[in-house]
Amino acid sequence: MRRWLCLLLLAGLLAAAGAAAARTETARAETVPETPCPPAEYTFSRKVLWSYESDTLIWSVERCTPGGALCFLTKIWVRDPARQIRKATAGWRENIRWPLEIAETLPEAVLATNGSGYVSPSYPGIPDSYPGTSEDYYYTPLGSLTVTDGEIFRNLEGVPYYGLTLEADGLQMYTGADIPDVLTAEPLQTWAFYEQCGMQRGGEDLLPAKKAWPFADRAYRRTVIARVNRNNYLLLHVTREQNAGLSLHQINSFLMKNFDTEWVYNLDGGPSSALIIRKTKDSPLRLLTKKGQRVADLICFTE
Repeated sequence: MRRWLCLLLLAGLLAAAGAAAARTETARAETVPETPCPPAEYTFSRKVLWSYESDTLIWSVERCTPGGALCFLTKIWVRDPARQIRKATAGWRENIRWPLEIAETLPEAVLATNGSGYVSPSYPGIPDSYPGTSEDYYYTPLGSLTVTDGEIFRNLEGVPYYGLTLEADGLQMYTGADIPDVLTAEPLQTWAFYEQCGMQRGGEDLLPAKKAWPFADRAYRRTVIARVNRNNYLLLHVTREQNAGLSLHQINSFLMKNFDTEWVYNLDGGPSSALIIRKTKDSPLRLLTKKGQRVADLICFTE
């Protein structure tokens, strides 16, 4: 009888151990991040100019020429986006600063690009839905909600939010959401530009029709960011070194043809366009695009 009880107890312990192991394996599978973007079947010649790889961050910058425009395409994999994607800022209502200067304030930054559009005494005006006058927004990012490192700097009640947020599940894009709904997700950072800058979501073109918004039709320097999944992102920097640049419609067509993205968003571009990298973790930051002009904030990928 005693032997039978011992065998029964042993069987129970083994079953419990197996169940615990299964739960551990399930939890491990749920926390392992998605692997980096696999190489796409490009319709253009590509050349990797710079790359970086560590246990938590992988990126590569490729040269491509869609529509004859010289572009830098950056593929990024980040292990923990909520912790490793950061905002570097020029300072609330203080001034705008050169991108490289702003990036250097965040020592962990390994890759960075210009972020929000901003209001200055010369350009651009504020949207009609914003209360007050343009002067109330000088040297601050566009967007009805501004959050930096979890602190709310602007909350225009009743004005929908258009822009990006950083949340526990990585970067998210909003196109007309109520601010209370955005705040429910407890965003750590925000970046915003014009209300129409959400370019596509799930393969659907969100841009206004051609000739309905001259800003989207114009061939120019651009900075565009796209989310492939929680851990993988794309940056496209369009230069004017070989021709006039690309329109947002051309960029949308290029990305939809070559990548399966969850969403695409147009960041502040033109002279504000900046791509900043470190060749190694300990090397200095360097600006890969032309010096351009001062900006309000950056999107940074860190170790």
